[in-house]
Amino acid sequence: TRLLLRLVEPTAGSVRFDGQDLAALSPAGLRAVRRQMQVVLQDPYSSMNPRMRITDIVAEPLVTHDPEARGRRARARTRERVGELLEAVGLDAGIQDRYPHEFSGGQRQRVSIARALALRPRLLVLDEPTSALDVSVQATVLDLLADLQRRLGLTYVFVSHNLAVVRQVADRVAVMRRGRLVEVGATAAVLRTPRHPYTRQLLDAVPVLDPRRGRRAAGRGSLTSAADRGSLTGDESR
Repeated sequence: TRLLLRLVEPTAGSVRFDGQDLAALSPAGLRAVRRQMQVVLQDPYSSMNPRMRITDIVAEPLVTHDPEARGRRARARTRERVGELLEAVGLDAGIQDRYPHEFSGGQRQRVSIARALALRPRLLVLDEPTSALDVSVQATVLDLLADLQRRLGLTYVFVSHNLAVVRQVADRVAVMRRGRLVEVGATAAVLRTPRHPYTRQLLDAVPVLDPRRGRRAAGRGSLTSAADRGSLTGDESR
């Protein structure tokens, strides 16, 4: 995730966004591109400053990248924009003066998504955005992400170990083992007929809920287990 956003420098290869090699960009060029790429992290609470109010958390990208959002005169306009973003993710605009600890995990993740949308990006990198949430809350967050994608035309890079989530959200899937992609293809094809031994290992590691259905059927279920630092990365593009 950090490499995709050039938060760490690559030691080999390249990361390209819209045809541009991120490693070759100047600081000014990278700053401009970063407006188009935002991230939603796994644990929403640890990704927020607990001493900041919600309005300042969501407005932080605006204040950082947009000079017109800074200063006292811009405060009312920025606050209005924060209210719009909160409402876009299903929260009440009136919560702006509250703090992160006053909300549930699902609500905090919605705040994280609102912050990621502040600059109207084209790409969201979602790093296990539902794994720290209860199953029922996971479903509502996934529904929200699907709705936002339809309305805003976003592209998602969705990193997850949960095969059921990957099946639900991704058009294409890339299986990674020890930092290398070992299989890439359409999600249904990869999960139904995996070609690489490691992909088959991931699918076979899923607990069998109904022995009569077999392990491969369980691989299409809601439980998953991954070993050897492997992961599934869903790239959902529209």
